[in-house]
Amino acid sequence: MADVQPLRGLRYQTDTVSDLAQVITPPFDVIDTDAQRRYYERNPYNVIRLELGEQYPADTVLNTVYTRAATTLSEWRLNGVLRQENTPCYYLYQQNFTYDGTVYKRASLLARVRLETWDARVILPHEQIRTKDKEDRLQLLRACSTNFSPIMCLYDDPDGLLHSLLASSTARSEIELFDEAGEEHRLEPIIDSTSIARIQDFFRDRQLYIADGHHRYTTALQYRDEIQRQHGQLDPMDGANFVLMALISIDDPGMLVLPNHRILFDLPQHMLASLNPQHLASFFTVQSIENTASHTSVLERLAQASRPSFVLKTAEQTLLLAPNEQGLQLMEQSGHSRAWNALDVGIVQHVLLHT
Repeated sequence: MADVQPLRGLRYQTDTVSDLAQVITPPFDVIDTDAQRRYYERNPYNVIRLELGEQYPADTVLNTVYTRAATTLSEWRLNGVLRQENTPCYYLYQQNFTYDGTVYKRASLLARVRLETWDARVILPHEQIRTKDKEDRLQLLRACSTNFSPIMCLYDDPDGLLHSLLASSTARSEIELFDEAGEEHRLEPIIDSTSIARIQDFFRDRQLYIADGHHRYTTALQYRDEIQRQHGQLDPMDGANFVLMALISIDDPGMLVLPNHRILFDLPQHMLASLNPQHLASFFTVQSIENTASHTSVLERLAQASRPSFVLKTAEQTLLLAPNEQGLQLMEQSGHSRAWNALDVGIVQHVLLHT
């Protein structure tokens, strides 16, 4: 199963960057243009310059956002801003945050994980890939040969075996900081050989489930294949065979999963025409909601639903939809698992958008 190995992390040096809170950002795919500019101005060593650099009208084939990231990375390493660990280790990464008045604590293990093709069933996806997003991350990886942020993966640990192994590290932290949202981040290297061996043994019997980072994982697979073609034979321990992951127990009490509300743009005319109560009634129970209803009241209606449900809102109407018997039968023909068929987004994709 999963080959989860310690790594020689590339880390900011505190003698150059004394306040690490000034050089971190949220995940790249939630950063808008204003936030990007803010991070650029916050600190000259902010990681935004590596992971989501600015693009300029004068960019050329030889001077792109990706080549600038590679140049910046090289300069920071040369100047001692970033330095690679001498010895491979795992990193225990803990986050403390508040949502809706409740404080959550989540622990993840940062490691390098051997890449496996999807059909090997060692690392499992749950969503499809958009080519545009994949191409952007691939060009960055080609230029820098570095993972700047981890892919978020889940693993099963109902008996708390790994939790027990990590218990001695949770009380310590080499790095502690608060980000601009007030969330606490703590990092502690795990360096003793006994713990490292036990962690590796634990994951040898485990599958991993990608929670976030499908595009980056697919990109890493393609990059590995490209490097292999270039070199003919790739050493099994070569870095191109691995990808950086944050591994989180499915049973972690801080594993908070929230709905991802979507806005669909530029739907074709035939699809727009099908979004009427008469057509939808073939596959859904349809309830009208006042178009002036507040977001809070609409979300409350969703939360009260006892089965997979979602709200469809257009300029003319707001509808609460849940699959009826015919809709459920159609989902059984999706070719996916029962769990996937019960997902709201699966129903939207297979029944609403493809029928």
